[in-house]
Amino acid sequence: MSTFDAAPTALIVHAHPEPQSFSTAQMATAAQALRDAGYRVDVLDLYSEAWAPTLAREEFAPVEGHFKPQAEQQRAVKDGTLDATVRDHLDRLLAADLLVLSFPLWWFSLPAILKGWVDRVFVMGAVFGGDHGLFGDAALAGKRAMLLFTTGGSSESFQRGGTLGSMDDFLFHIHRGMLEFVGYQVLDPVVTYGPAHLTDQERATALDAVRESVALAAADARPAVR
Repeated sequence: MSTFDAAPTALIVHAHPEPQSFSTAQMATAAQALRDAGYRVDVLDLYSEAWAPTLAREEFAPVEGHFKPQAEQQRAVKDGTLDATVRDHLDRLLAADLLVLSFPLWWFSLPAILKGWVDRVFVMGAVFGGDHGLFGDAALAGKRAMLLFTTGGSSESFQRGGTLGSMDDFLFHIHRGMLEFVGYQVLDPVVTYGPAHLTDQERATALDAVRESVALAAADARPAVR
């Protein structure tokens, strides 16, 4: 097996509508840090791809009676009739050793386009449920995932007892309810607090910090040598 074939893969799913945003610069910095660490990096830019976030009845084969999305996901997996774009994203997800969700924290959560990506691509019957279990028995067990995001508020405001409350509380539903639920080991998030309030030099320093943090995470996320 060649060195290239043995290289781990990172999938970055990016969700920011502005290509010149700090969030996008942060994603590009993280991508390069992963490449420098020996990863093959696959980037899905959801806004650039005009990703449709709605899990809709129309993407499945016609059914009579009530529409049950997860039941139809399982049926589509079994019948090989998943939407072609969903199938492509799912294949890229399953191929990745490390998943990085890149986004600005909006309303203390994921942007709708990214939550819709989870709704449509974390397919029941392919990622969890069906022949797969949950958590440690789900399809992505043994793989790693991490959040890479920006905030509007300061780091102090997201401390326990701060103005906004503990960041850990806001991330629980993502870490536990999405990523761990489908088997991922969740790494520490990489966060830039309030980049809009920083000077150009401070933003450059923040990107250096992102580069270092992602490099450390990349080392933790490398799959064990078999």
